Amino acid sequence: MATTTASIDITASPDRVWQLIGGFDSLPDWLPYIPTSELSEGGRLRRLENEEGEVIVERLEAFDNEARTYSYSILRAPFPVTGYRSTLTVHETPRRDTARVEWSGVFTPDGISDHDAVALFHGIYTQGLAALNQTLTAPPASV
Repeated sequence: MATTTASIDITASPDRVWQLIGGFDSLPDWLPYIPTSELSEGGRLRRLENEEGEVIVERLEAFDNEARTYSYSILRAPFPVTGYRSTLTVHETPRRDTARVEWSGVFTPDGISDHDAVALFHGIYTQGLAALNQTLTAPPASV
């Protein structure tokens, strides 16, 4: 199995960050390359579409609102891995106005090297966290 983790410190309270990302259906609110998310099975299954129209189906495996974390697995996706499980967590930091967001995953490469699989998901996590930071820290749009 291969693993990777990316994290970022965001100038926003952990509660504010969790309010945005803590919903299992909230990816389109902060992740530009996932414009569509539909929940089913009582909110435990999400069907995502990326910008290219590819479908990703994920199952919520664990959720802890108090700890600001959830874990999910991929049931179907255009990725060259199997056994994918990922966790998204918002941590408190010593500074009350800053949250550390960590996105980690474990998976088995299928048809590619461990290095290439790690690079793929590390890139997804890093780009996603940068988009989250931009969403939370961008000045409000003027009307």
